[in-house]
Amino acid sequence: MADGHTITIEQGTGAVRVVHDGQVLAQSSRPLLLRETGCPVRYYIPAADVRTDLLTPSGTHTYCPFKGTASYWSLPDAPDLVWAYPDPKPGVAEIKDHLCFYEVETD
Repeated sequence: MADGHTITIEQGTGAVRVVHDGQVLAQSSRPLLLRETGCPVRYYIPAADVRTDLLTPSGTHTYCPFKGTASYWSLPDAPDLVWAYPDPKPGVAEIKDHLCFYEVETD
């Protein structure tokens, strides 16, 4: 990556879960760990392990020059709580079909 910016992705081995207001939104034993220069570790959870039925697509989109364009989903009381890269750049292709949350509990 340019100017010392790096992104690494590895297969996680521990369990992770996301709970919001007492409701489990995601639970997985196969998250991807994405480490990016200047950012906290992010856990990308397979869509099959996320309660997508509870989430509403948001109109928000952001662009990252390294990962591509992100789409967001919300809960009624938590706008843009979740994001994903539906068509990620080739260098981070593994995160396709995975969702990311701001706060994740790890075991």
